[in-house]
Amino acid sequence: LVARRSIVEKVGRFRKEFDGAQDYDFIFRCTENSREVVHIPEILYHWRTHKASTADNPASKMYAFEAGKRAIEAHLERNGVKGVVSHTPDLGFYRVQYPVQGEPLVSVIIPNKDEKETLRTCLESLKKHTNYKNFEIIIAENNSTEPETFEYYEKIKKVDNRINIVYWKKEFNYSAINNFAAEFAAGELLLFLNNDTELISADSLTEMISYCYRPGVGAAGAMLYYEDDTIQHGGVVIKIGGFAANALWSLTDRDERYYPYSVTAREFTACTAACLMMKKSVFQKVGGFDEKLVVALNDVDICMKVRKSGELIMFNPYATLHHYESKSRGFENTPEKQERFNREIAYFQSKWEKELEAGDPYYNKNQTLHRADYTMDY
Repeated sequence: LVARRSIVEKVGRFRKEFDGAQDYDFIFRCTENSREVVHIPEILYHWRTHKASTADNPASKMYAFEAGKRAIEAHLERNGVKGVVSHTPDLGFYRVQYPVQGEPLVSVIIPNKDEKETLRTCLESLKKHTNYKNFEIIIAENNSTEPETFEYYEKIKKVDNRINIVYWKKEFNYSAINNFAAEFAAGELLLFLNNDTELISADSLTEMISYCYRPGVGAAGAMLYYEDDTIQHGGVVIKIGGFAANALWSLTDRDERYYPYSVTAREFTACTAACLMMKKSVFQKVGGFDEKLVVALNDVDICMKVRKSGELIMFNPYATLHHYESKSRGFENTPEKQERFNREIAYFQSKWEKELEAGDPYYNKNQTLHRADYTMDY
């Protein structure tokens, strides 16, 4: 670690009351007084430990963990931020829960074509399995053909006045459908949600709101699991495979090699729009989804536009859902779909050429570009 001497003199040096996590406390104070913090990935080394070190001494660990918790609490207090700091089940990693101020209205936007039972599962989880109640649901109906789908729409509208059905009558375009539905949203926050999702944690909406409402944050994403509880989405890393990939895809959140990534909230370049919450003002500022991206990469693109506008994208692993992927649209399993997919990748690569060349700022250049699993490739 290198720090400008003037900053060190301003903030003071290591403090005994944080022994065990004295560097943690020191770095917080330095970053609070810095315009910019730079990570230099070319400096690469293996860390050796010895028996007297905190990292390898069980007797000293609890002391260090408590000191780390107090360092975070002191950082929040200095910055006037309310938050409750707690240990995760695996000590050494921390969780901060930020209280939601008031009850902002959330407009949940769900595109749907037929798939009545899939939609029912999604809606029931929203209505019965969430602790947050101030939301409206906008179902973007796009070219359903089954009569029971429309019968279901009429039924749910009668029993829940929070539900509004809007009708998209043009050809399928995921970006355009969501942009269209957003025009009907009354909420300060927009939650773009696939119909093939189901809430796991009852606090998921609250968790996403608490991070989305932080100053400087434009959007927040969630942890998504497949039906077998392997990870479908743990954030998005760009440049993987030449464009982008879901972090931790197909892994388990208890894999010790990757565990810190699955229990810590942090910034990402993008998150999937299968479950993406965004401030409506930010959505409007960046012009919504790019309608040239009909199916692929439109969520990565809008997140990159949000970041380019000066806002952050946050991933919160404590907002958890199952994602039964691609039930409505299907997979890229025809020549026509594959041709469109390749065309949209090429457009995305051209649009974000400089950013892709530079690489993901949240992914170390020494890590592999073959998978978004944070393994080293040097």
